[in-house]
Amino acid sequence: MTTFKKTILYTDTDGRARFREEEVTLTEGTPQAMLSPLLPSAGYQLRQSPVGFRSQFHCTTSPQWLFVLSGQMEIGLQDGSSRIFGPGEHFYSDDTLPAGATFDPAVHGHWSRQVGDSPLVTLFVRT
Repeated sequence: MTTFKKTILYTDTDGRARFREEEVTLTEGTPQAMLSPLLPSAGYQLRQSPVGFRSQFHCTTSPQWLFVLSGQMEIGLQDGSSRIFGPGEHFYSDDTLPAGATFDPAVHGHWSRQVGDSPLVTLFVRT
């Protein structure tokens, strides 16, 4: 069975953002071009962030796929860990603020920054 690795940035039960991996089974297409089932989307945005860009801690407002088109992006979590995503890499961002919670930058969300000598270009696909 052919699968696609889906990296997910999500909000855990304690309100903190974490990463986890899931497999998406590629059940459609042909042996030469395996596809996932058609997944819903609600629009997309392109973003360019200059060299030196860094955000503060924040939550994702709407679940979305993030694809790095060029440059590198680092995502940092409250526990001090981080991951770098380069061109062609992606993750599913679903670390939304828990229902009823008030945003606390010492607990919730993640930060992001551009890494290296090239601007960061990303594609966001809302789900």
